[in-house]
Amino acid sequence: MTSPATASRVGAAIDAAEAAGRGAFVGYLPIGYPDLRTSIEAAVTLAENGADVLELGPPYSDPVMDGTVIQEATQAALAGGFRLRDTFTAVREIARRVDVPVLVMTYWNPVLQYGVDRFADDLLAAGGAGLITPDITPEAAPEWIAASERTGLDRVFLAAPTSTDERLELIVRHSTGFVYTVSTMGITGERAQLDAAARTLVARLREHGAEHACVGIGISNADQVAGVLEYADGAIVGTALVRALREGGLEGLGETARALAAGTARRAN
Repeated sequence: MTSPATASRVGAAIDAAEAAGRGAFVGYLPIGYPDLRTSIEAAVTLAENGADVLELGPPYSDPVMDGTVIQEATQAALAGGFRLRDTFTAVREIARRVDVPVLVMTYWNPVLQYGVDRFADDLLAAGGAGLITPDITPEAAPEWIAASERTGLDRVFLAAPTSTDERLELIVRHSTGFVYTVSTMGITGERAQLDAAARTLVARLREHGAEHACVGIGISNADQVAGVLEYADGAIVGTALVRALREGGLEGLGETARALAAGTARRAN
């Protein structure tokens, strides 16, 4: 059996973008917003308008790491009747319609409640590519690491500027697909400060052997995408896409996705 690291669908998508002279565009949307059917169409729209990797978030009742725009969307989805099992319905249909790897970004408690092995099996059966787990560290995730090794699902852990070298080593060793690189774990500051922090963190991750590092720091336009891709393998966009869906529907989302994707071309040195 091929190991998850070499079989990574997400890693392959990032490599394919690189081979085409681009950095990767990773797009986040919450599942179930504004309703389940539209959220499926939104993910398909995102994939058809330039996203290399889809990152879908099941709404959670205590989204401690989400900004206001995303929190409002996820609360609306929960109020509309979203259930965790809807995650697999959405992933299954999206994976059937587009050839873009689908990662689920989820807080850990819902996975525990559902059952780690059951969650992994159901995600694999639906055609999902893996999990981004923002609130669990590798040393606290032996059950998930074992399940992902068994199923070949990617596991994406987060790294922050405050992470020690020892922790970065652990994160790199246990992540597949990419390392989710955040410039701050608190309130965002000036753009230049965020860029400097993210650039430094990516360099540190490279020193520890990270093959792919994608950055999510409130990126909202093509110039910011291009700036991040000067040093990272991928740019992760969430809030700007959720706002576009909220304000302009599927058409507005597609337009915003195309504009962001225009920033992925590698600049000549």
